[in-house]
Amino acid sequence: MSALQLDTWGWIVLACACAYITKLAGYSVPARWLQGPRMTQVAASMTVALLAALVVMNTFASGQALALDARLAALLAAALALWLRAPFLLVVVLGAAASALARWWGASGIMLPL
Repeated sequence: MSALQLDTWGWIVLACACAYITKLAGYSVPARWLQGPRMTQVAASMTVALLAALVVMNTFASGQALALDARLAALLAAALALWLRAPFLLVVVLGAAASALARWWGASGIMLPL
């Protein structure tokens, strides 16, 4: 095994070490840097971006392909309900209902290989 080829456990240990080092690096940042308005804006923006990426991946990804199926109908219904400022519980119910209706009508979806 060469230095660049790691087995699964080697990659897991390396990822854990990187996460631990990143955590330790966070403790070395001066507190005054973290309390500024710019850092607050960056943290808020990163949260929204990560959540948006998670929603997109869970909506369109299916293994190694893109899928356009009932999940897209659920996302569109929920987005419309949010835009109309519906209560969160109603947004969830409308998204679930849209997905169920799309599946009931036979929306099997389109698979786009990558």
